Amino acid sequence: MTRPDPYRAFRFRIEIQGLVQGGFRSVGGIERQTTVEPYREGGVNDFEHQLVVKTTFPPLTLQQGLVDTTLWDWHQEVIDGSVTRRDVTIELLDESGREAWRWVCQDAFPAKWTGADLDAVAGTIATESVELVHHGIRRR
Repeated sequence: MTRPDPYRAFRFRIEIQGLVQGGFRSVGGIERQTTVEPYREGGVNDFEHQLVVKTTFPPLTLQQGLVDTTLWDWHQEVIDGSVTRRDVTIELLDESGREAWRWVCQDAFPAKWTGADLDAVAGTIATESVELVHHGIRRR
């Protein structure tokens, strides 16, 4: 049955296999794109065949309040040459807090870590952002 209205984007939960669960401010990069190559067939002038070339997955970007060193430490392991790949699960929740959608980014690891912009007069929360590269995203 189709829902009468869309899910709300502010109800979500993140789990990084064996590391972190919940507490994220935003998630970006839930995306996949398939590149196609047009192919013209001799004698057929009214259309081009579209051939699948490859599918790409941009990095997943997670942002949260700066509370501990977990994501920093994971990225430091990568810098030190020890790449630990982890599955990252994103759950979109319905109004009652039940899972409505689940995406799993497979074999992810951090390629970029960004700390907070510090400003003594701003009065904002310190955040961290991490970019995770991965081998693909699936809906489960």
